[in-house]
Amino acid sequence: MPRESQDSPGVGEPSDKGLRSGALGMATSLILAVASAAPAYSLTATLAFIVGYVGVQAPAVVVVAFVPILFVSFGYAALNRRDPDCGTIFTWASRVLNPNLGFLGGWAIIASFVLVIGSLAQVAGQYVFLLVGAKGIGSTPADPRVLLAGLGWLLLMTLVCYRGIEIAAAVQRALLFLEFAMLLALSVVALVRVYAGSAPTGMHRPQLSWLDPFHGVSMGAFVSGLVLMLFIYWGWETALTVNEETADRRRVPGRAATWSTVLLVALYLVATYAAISFAGIGDTGIGLNNPDNSGDVLYPLGTAVFGAGGLGSVLWHLLILMVLTSAAASTETTVLTLSRTMLSMGDQGALPRALARVHPRFRIPHVGTVAVGVVGAVVYTVMNFLGHGLAIGDAVSSCGVMIAFYYGLTGVTSAWAHRDGWRTGAADLWLRLVCPLIGGAVLLAAGAWSLVHAWDPANSYTSWTLPFTSGTRVGGTFVIGTGTVLLGVVVLLVCRRVYPDFFRHRSVAQQPEFVHAEVNPRA
Repeated sequence: MPRESQDSPGVGEPSDKGLRSGALGMATSLILAVASAAPAYSLTATLAFIVGYVGVQAPAVVVVAFVPILFVSFGYAALNRRDPDCGTIFTWASRVLNPNLGFLGGWAIIASFVLVIGSLAQVAGQYVFLLVGAKGIGSTPADPRVLLAGLGWLLLMTLVCYRGIEIAAAVQRALLFLEFAMLLALSVVALVRVYAGSAPTGMHRPQLSWLDPFHGVSMGAFVSGLVLMLFIYWGWETALTVNEETADRRRVPGRAATWSTVLLVALYLVATYAAISFAGIGDTGIGLNNPDNSGDVLYPLGTAVFGAGGLGSVLWHLLILMVLTSAAASTETTVLTLSRTMLSMGDQGALPRALARVHPRFRIPHVGTVAVGVVGAVVYTVMNFLGHGLAIGDAVSSCGVMIAFYYGLTGVTSAWAHRDGWRTGAADLWLRLVCPLIGGAVLLAAGAWSLVHAWDPANSYTSWTLPFTSGTRVGGTFVIGTGTVLLGVVVLLVCRRVYPDFFRHRSVAQQPEFVHAEVNPRA
């Protein structure tokens, strides 16, 4: 299909960017979506903090957080049916709402993925040493050897992405199989031991009351846990980012994204119940409120569940390998997603055109792929030396603001694009307008809450003194989150001057055929 001009974007049809069309099917798209959430890495890095806020009601947070995520996934699917472009919310908001909002949506994707890539590389680096028994090195995130190992993994995953979408997808299949198998094995063995009475002191029998969000938890604590849970779900939209490389690009990516959220909530519920039941919520030993375990729940849990001898040792080492491969897999999908977002932004003239270059042989955005790898390595290295590596944790926490913004913006964009949905039936009204709007509003509110909550230094790993004040200190999460937002506004103002054509073009919201026309609405 010939490339369309910037001044007259086609309605519902992406330009031919040179990617390998039809390379992915439903199963592979689903695998990429689930792998992007990195279930093992996300649980090991975040579950203890959620339990710290809500205790045994953590399963309730898992379910409640799933609802707005599911609702927004309906919006993603609806917008993708209209306009299957790898820029996702950047393209959709630019055309439906306003180019400025679209650019900020693209910036939120870029910023969140760049901030998290350091944590992914760090966890992969740590688990390399834990796998070979070097616990002293693996337990020290800021160790230069961990940094070098993390940079090595980042380089490896960038090279995998550079060789083409098929190779990247094949690697994801293998990594996700191990991840799911070991998480389920850990959960099942832990629950069996709980019911058999062989779990350690502090264990709890699973209770249905743990699913009650109103049972003994303050609203403030519950919302804080909810915001953290958004990070654990984050990443499923990768299926939409590779839509131009997917067979049946209008339907398959949206279905894969929605089904991935269902798989994730089921896996997270089982794993959360198992962890709380076996380890308990105490602050000693393997208890989930033990500060020594806060940054890594699965390592001590796996040791206790499987034991140290014979088969237990084999399973424990497989568990370590699982977390390592989970972080590596998510690093790979981060490079995939970010390079294609920048490809679309470059292709439409919102960023340098060089980012739209596609390798003639491998059919991937090679300039963007290399750029992601280099920028990710630089950010990881800088963060590694800030606050003795603790700034990486604050960077991950600050991602919640960006995630909530571009997820919420997607829900609002879908509702506005389908604001006449009531004319075409109840299904369109709920799945394209009402549910996405509710999900988007909840996520935007959660993002605002997390930013306010992050002001308190007690809610961050690091704290910083505000200039021109009498020693007022704020949390590192607030500093990084607010700084990233302000930097995005500065980048927007600069790009408006450097690339005025993109920001001046008539948005699709002003084109009646986009609002009222639908391409295969029942497809």
